[in-house]
Amino acid sequence: MRLGACSVLRTLPDSNNWSEYPNVFYEVQGLIESCPWHKVYDIAEEFHDRLSSKGRGRDFEEALNEVFREDGIGWSMEDGRIVVRGSEAFSAVPKQAIQMLREAGRLTAAGEIHEAIQDLSRRPNPDKTGSIQHAMAALECVARDVAGQPGKTLGKIISDHCAKLNIPRPLDGALEKLWGYASETGRHLREGREPSFEDAELVVTVSAAVSIYLTRSHNT
Repeated sequence: MRLGACSVLRTLPDSNNWSEYPNVFYEVQGLIESCPWHKVYDIAEEFHDRLSSKGRGRDFEEALNEVFREDGIGWSMEDGRIVVRGSEAFSAVPKQAIQMLREAGRLTAAGEIHEAIQDLSRRPNPDKTGSIQHAMAALECVARDVAGQPGKTLGKIISDHCAKLNIPRPLDGALEKLWGYASETGRHLREGREPSFEDAELVVTVSAAVSIYLTRSHNT
């Protein structure tokens, strides 16, 4: 634990502490209590990696997630990495989309949704505009494949080839407005118009849900 914490915080272990308890134990506790909050999660990831080499990584992850849930902390550990948990829909839909897209062979789109989640999970400050960009890139990638229009933007596909997407009206209009919002906030950001975390979470969730819909309808 001390080696892991010191590695993340780039500090040397206290050479005067050699007994496991209480000296080293309290040294580790002090390191964690005094470091910036986001470094605590970096240390947790480091602990997971070190425990995984001893076959105990999964136990640590489950125990940590139980604490997150019980204390209402908006993070979770997935495969050893701390990611933002967000709303219930955000926690479930993008993961389902990633799995479905991978199974359908749409690895680029799946990777974009994964990057969207990672951007919102950046510490100490989430990359909200980057998350929106990745989420819409995933949806655009799926729409291009489904519509057979690899060279067109999502906005152009919605306006010119919506029938191929099989999205009923007026939902196509809602999707077009989502594209317009994402283009303005994620690609052409203006001073004072930075999206909120909730805005980015909504775009990621809706983009993932529509990607699921398009993949299902196209495959059937």
